[in-house]
Amino acid sequence: MSRPVLCGSLIASLVLVLACTEESPKGPENPPGSEREGWTLVWYDEFDDEDLPHSEKWEYDVGGHGWGNEELQYYTARRRENARVEGGVFVIEARKEPWNENEYTSARLVTKGKGDWTYGRFEIRAKLPSGRGTWPAIWMLPTEWTYGDGSWPDNGEIYIIEHVGYDPGWIHGSVHTHAYNWREGTHKTAQTYVSDAETAFHVYAMEWTPERIGVYTDTTEYFTFHNEGTGWKVWPSDKAFHLVLNIAVGGLWGGTHGVDDGIFPQRMEVDYVRVYEKVE
Repeated sequence: MSRPVLCGSLIASLVLVLACTEESPKGPENPPGSEREGWTLVWYDEFDDEDLPHSEKWEYDVGGHGWGNEELQYYTARRRENARVEGGVFVIEARKEPWNENEYTSARLVTKGKGDWTYGRFEIRAKLPSGRGTWPAIWMLPTEWTYGDGSWPDNGEIYIIEHVGYDPGWIHGSVHTHAYNWREGTHKTAQTYVSDAETAFHVYAMEWTPERIGVYTDTTEYFTFHNEGTGWKVWPSDKAFHLVLNIAVGGLWGGTHGVDDGIFPQRMEVDYVRVYEKVE
């Protein structure tokens, strides 16, 4: 009877036998269900770990100065009470608590410098907070502010979703530019109604090409903004933007009908974030 062939010496047999065996099949390079015809997945976070958000993918905006909208919260950094991964979802939590002269805390996560894109498809599967005074958003800001006077709105702003808690279920998609912005009452926007936005997950998506920006809830496109071909004042969206996820409290829009302190804490839960580039 022939003897089995062992790898190396008997002393190291266990280690070397493993080294001689064929490698186990690797898992899929991309998460299951992420394939999309005509697009290639280039960046994603499935929030599989139980920890703070991945530092190689996310950074924090920090402060409590109102953020240009008279918001009431202080955005903290690396504080689990306000931003954490648990049960396979990313949680941003707004809380009623004093912090650095503010009455509320929350978190604002950005991909700036870690995920910046010019054009693509952006998908975020999320469940929104509820209650008067909440103002969650999933949106994009320019990474470099190079147009006009180097500030807002000259360099653009793209909202994949906004939702104000006093008007539950109404999802807003918007674009702000020099020519079209809320301060002048000219911004481009549209709304769609999602009855269970605060209790169920939905996919909020945006497709951005050199010709147009289309905003979707699940598979329905409800807002479209076209490049008019007249330059940066209308279309500053020809350079890199990054993602922003946050819950604001109060503010010029979210706080129009005040803040119900009895609702807190409130959470926005994000199942995944996926970014695609169009296949040429």
